[in-house]
Parts: sequence; C-alpha cells; structure tokens
Amino acid sequence: MNPDSPQVHLALFPTAIGACGIAWRGEAVLATHLPEATEAMTKARLAARSGAIGEDTPPAAIEAAIRAITALLEGERVDLDFIACDFSRIDPFSADIYRITRAIRPGETRTYGAIAEEHGDKRLAQAVGQALGRNPLPIIVPCHRVMGANGRLTGFSANGGTATKLRMLAIEGAQPGGAPSLFGDLPLAGRPAR
Repeated sequence: MNPDSPQVHLALFPTAIGACGIAWRGEAVLATHLPEATEAMTKARLAARSGAIGEDTPPAAIEAAIRAITALLEGERVDLDFIACDFSRIDPFSADIYRITRAIRPGETRTYGAIAEEHGDKRLAQAVGQALGRNPLPIIVPCHRVMGANGRLTGFSANGGTATKLRMLAIEGAQPGGAPSLFGDLPLAGRPAR
C-alpha cells in the first residue's frame, strides 16, 4: 500500500444476517465482509484482507454505505451505486467483472456466462466465477446474485456457502431458477425459517 495514502480502518455493524464488516481508506470502501461464526473472526478476516490497522468511527460517506447495506439486508430495494469503492488493488479483468456485477439490481439474478458475454467473451464464464470468488466487496458487488447456467446454484465463498447465498436472495425477493417459492409472497417476518 502507498505509505502516503490514508490508513485503512474497519468497523463491524449489525445486519439481519449477522455482523458484517466494512473497511475503508478515506471516503472509499476497500472491502466488506459477510458474517463469520463470530464477530472476532469477521474482524480478523476483514483486517487480514484489507490491511486495516484497527476499528474506527466511520466518516459520513462510510456511515451512509453502512445504512444502505443494512437496509438492503432488511429487504429494502436499495441501490448501492452511490458507494465509492477503491478498486486500486484489483486487476483490470476483475474490476470490469465487478463493475458489470454491480449493475444487477436487488431481486434479479444473472449467470456467469451472461456476465462473461457482457465483458466481451462468453467463454470466460469460469474466469468470471473465479473473479467473483475473490470479490473483496460482497453485497456492494452483489456476487450472491450470480448463478450458474440455467439458474443453478454454485459455490459461494462466504461463511455458510450456498445457504447464505439463498438467504440473501430470499431477503431480496429473488427467484433463483425462476420458480416462485410456496411462501414467496409472504412478508419476510412471516416466512418459515430455513
């Protein structure tokens, strides 16, 4: 990291799926992290991945990002495009895949192949999957909204794997595979526990 740049800080914040983490430098988000088994694990993994020096009170731009992420994970249709992200440590291919993936709206899904095709080569679906598996900004770069061919669920690198992916999609009202669930029209509080 450039020694002249501001230091990286992090904060944990409660959400409907557990304590998430966010790391920032200046007013730009450098990394986010979905909940681990414990808050200490979430903090440690986020710090290791981002190079954060420790917890701090987020500046206004990061607080706004936290509020929006929290609202999204409570089922609100929130657009996270306003969040400034620092992609300076990300290779150009992955950065383009993250840009394309950020355009997927809550409640929608796309396939790895469709993202590869938008990037310019539909044969790169596997490389798209690998880039999203390294996604440093889950939720902001909504890799949980990306499916395999024919809406097939594939691995998800967050704690809980595809169960976490399904939970996030359910909160957003997405229909993986296109078929509505038996309880899909119920409010989130009325849906049975999974």
